[in-house]
Amino acid sequence: MKPLFKRFLTSRRTWIVGLCTIGLAGCDDTRRLAEVEPGEDHPGAATTVQRQDANAFSIPAQNLSPSRRMEFFIGNALFRNIWVAEGALPASRSGAGPLLNTDSCQSCHIKDGRGHPPVPGSHAAALSSLVRLSIPATAGDEQALLRDGVVSEPVYGGQLQDNALGGHPHEGRVLLEYHYSTVHLQDGTAVELRKPALQIAQLGYGPMHPHTLFSLRVASPMIGLGLLEAIDERDLLDNVTLQAHAGEVSGRLNYVRDVVQGTSVVGRFGWKAGQPNLNQQNAAAFAGDMGLTSTLFAHDDCTARQERCWKGTAQPPEVSDARLASVLFYTRMLAVPARRNLGQPSVQRGKALFQDSGCAACHRPAYVTGQHVEPELSGQLIFPYSDLLLHDMGEGLADGRPEFLANGREWRTPPLWGLGLTQVVNPQGRYLHDGRARTLLEAILWHGGEAHSSKEKVRRMSGADREALLDFLKSL
Repeated sequence: MKPLFKRFLTSRRTWIVGLCTIGLAGCDDTRRLAEVEPGEDHPGAATTVQRQDANAFSIPAQNLSPSRRMEFFIGNALFRNIWVAEGALPASRSGAGPLLNTDSCQSCHIKDGRGHPPVPGSHAAALSSLVRLSIPATAGDEQALLRDGVVSEPVYGGQLQDNALGGHPHEGRVLLEYHYSTVHLQDGTAVELRKPALQIAQLGYGPMHPHTLFSLRVASPMIGLGLLEAIDERDLLDNVTLQAHAGEVSGRLNYVRDVVQGTSVVGRFGWKAGQPNLNQQNAAAFAGDMGLTSTLFAHDDCTARQERCWKGTAQPPEVSDARLASVLFYTRMLAVPARRNLGQPSVQRGKALFQDSGCAACHRPAYVTGQHVEPELSGQLIFPYSDLLLHDMGEGLADGRPEFLANGREWRTPPLWGLGLTQVVNPQGRYLHDGRARTLLEAILWHGGEAHSSKEKVRRMSGADREALLDFLKSL
């Protein structure tokens, strides 16, 4: 069988969903698509696990062998460990810091789940969220843009570190408040929305650049990341083509810097798809979040202006390649929990409404993964509900801050699997990139730009239809 024809056959069902949803094919299959589909109850395919409790996001892929499970738990130990003083780990030469956001991966990704924004009005260090920094590019900044995708704030770098070790001053503290507004649904229901307003207080190294751009980001859930990495790049390109032909949404790929290859490649991780693969995502988090160097990032986020903490590139990496590989395996192999209440009539009604409202145009339901270096991730029929593309989400969600090709209004479509367990895993977990949404309905009502028409269809729904849609989302 020819490879392209075989690929067409194995992914045909996912194409039917996408084509029907955005109007490129007849919808005779709508009734069938509103029923339980084969494999839909196992969104992570053979990796799926049957957990619904607070530890649901921390379980190894179901199809790992016993010896491979041991590899997973080695990575798990490193993910949970506190990287502090010298000698805490054999790989750590000088420990985390001196400037950092946290000293453990698990401190941000609480139980491997979604994070939450800082407490309003508090000057305490933020947990499970951070603030990206940059300044607008000028004509002379081509090299900086090629390297990082942004021009970093000259004194404070690309990320605000609100913690410090060894007597160093922290860079600043995030002071958060909310501005509130009310949206009225067509049936008269009033929904309160909140929008964050940031100030950076207690600056430790002097004034910031007057044109500094800020972007508050909460930690993303860790489940299914290896499966997202295994999606064939051709499928992402197909998403772009499909949407361009339909004309309702117009997603595009971000092209970012691969620091190992030294080239520009497709980005698929992070809120703006600013990282190309999990290894680079992890190494960047070690450097920016914890102040730990690696062979990928030989210096942390201290700037040359912060002379007391600047380590340069002379020291050996604080995270060895072996330990970075262990963390990589762990982040690839965190399983996706099975769906719940799949056969419930309201869930199936909500699935049809999700399609009819155009939500699946961006939140593409399914893929068959390609070949991956980890065989457990290859050839799996998965249901992540994302196209992994950048979309203009409107002024209401804009942070004004570009990242490689992503502009200040664009965000990568986040996967929806595990959505219904968000607050089971972390009761403080919140939605959208900055955690402003306390409920799924609030998150929907913030959708603008390319998603405006879908949001309006939800706003005009009857109360019963709206509850059915939310039942479907909670089943994911």
